[in-house]
Amino acid sequence: MRTRIHKMLILTGALALALAGCGGGNGNTNGGAEASGGSGAAGGETGAATVKVFKSHMGLGTMPAADDPHVKYIEERTGVRYELETTPPGSEPSEYLNLMIASAELPDILRPIGGVEQTLIQQGGALPLDDLLPEYAPNVWKSIPQEAWDIVRSASPDGKIYYIPKVFLVPERAPMIRQDWVEKVGKEMPKTVDEYVELLKAFRDQDPNGNGTADELPTSGREFGRWMDHLFAIYGVAMWEGYPEWDIYDGEIQYAGVTDNMREAIVFIRKLYEEKLLDNETFLNKGEVWQAKINNNQVGSWYHLPASVRDRYNAILTKAPDAYIAAMPLPKAEGFEPFVTQKSMGEPEWVIPSVNEKNAPNALKLLDFFYNPENEEFVRFGLEGHQHEVKDGRKVILPPADNKPIALGMKNLTTEEDMEKRIEETYPEDQQQMVKDMFMVSKADARQIAGDGLPASVYEGYPDIQSHKLFQETLTKIVIGELPIEAFDEYVAKWKASGGDEVTKRVQEWYAKVKS
Repeated sequence: MRTRIHKMLILTGALALALAGCGGGNGNTNGGAEASGGSGAAGGETGAATVKVFKSHMGLGTMPAADDPHVKYIEERTGVRYELETTPPGSEPSEYLNLMIASAELPDILRPIGGVEQTLIQQGGALPLDDLLPEYAPNVWKSIPQEAWDIVRSASPDGKIYYIPKVFLVPERAPMIRQDWVEKVGKEMPKTVDEYVELLKAFRDQDPNGNGTADELPTSGREFGRWMDHLFAIYGVAMWEGYPEWDIYDGEIQYAGVTDNMREAIVFIRKLYEEKLLDNETFLNKGEVWQAKINNNQVGSWYHLPASVRDRYNAILTKAPDAYIAAMPLPKAEGFEPFVTQKSMGEPEWVIPSVNEKNAPNALKLLDFFYNPENEEFVRFGLEGHQHEVKDGRKVILPPADNKPIALGMKNLTTEEDMEKRIEETYPEDQQQMVKDMFMVSKADARQIAGDGLPASVYEGYPDIQSHKLFQETLTKIVIGELPIEAFDEYVAKWKASGGDEVTKRVQEWYAKVKS
């Protein structure tokens, strides 16, 4: 622990020194059009400006070279060369990004991780974009709703726009259920929590996957209690991929992790665990293990993204040709209003470091290319033979692979119309209605939470509150039976005393500012 704290102190000091050199947005000899390493420099023989774009979590694929057809296509239409950078294999993304910032080796535009945008904003390392966006990225400016820009402004001390937000106007996540299993055990979609428990018992006991072995996992989640939001949602708990969020409870915005709703949800989840209705390896499951269990026709009920169900569904079909996945309407628990957490706007998506101010127009031109409706077809499908192929007159996106360049993209704005097109153009015809129905069901249960767009700055000085570490430890130990449910009350008191009350005060001040 001492080593890690020492490392973070060194990092914080280096970061402060690096940002101090940013000159509050005026640029310097380490950045802008004259930056070393190519930022803004002429791109080879074409004379195009180069924009370094940093993302993490790229998945399969190689970094596209300067002569990659995808790169060249964008360059020909923008005069800007897209140079993608990402975290090296095995590195922790947020630590790597912080070290990059501390070393002053900054990309021209970056996707922030772990609240780093607030560090940049507060220390003068993020470029204000209010005047630049309408001039150099008019499609971005027009596409993003005013409400989202207002939330972005609320996240800065001077009310300026320091980042481009993600906007997702349809519910991203939904409780998923094997409809074919429901039918095989002679049940109907559950309307109450008791009916849901009975359905899970039938999944456990009646061999719905038909392999003659009692290997079914009625429902499952991942380590730290992640990706099992459907079990919390039944009790009206605002959760996002296993992290408690901020929403209105007892008339005020509060952390969902310390509410009576959360306590009741944990009681329920503990019961499922005791009766082996919740995968007893849940708190050991890495992401790939959890996914493999679903793909292997073992899990009856889970929580994920309807838009990304295709590969999972196709894997299940190899073992269960009659498989059918549906979105499950949330069952009702007496005294609680269930809902699926929706975060529609305000999450930071792109930041331009002020040290690279001179190259900001090029970075914004590049970003605007992906938001321009005229480029919609290319953004979705890329180039034939590289990102897609044509089968029976339809464009079919090719799956990523280790030996193929990563497809370039920057847009993160999704409307209902966008999603409709995405489903029709990326799913086989016999799967399209299944996925559309998932969105209809999740839309009926979804609710935008009050804390949508909450800036990470509210956690300044309280990293343990921001990390949800105390919540995750308490949840795990109570559910697996190491602690009694009364330990939840002790956790709440500890959370409040260790900074929770101060963070709550900040969140409530932010919310009042947004509402006004």
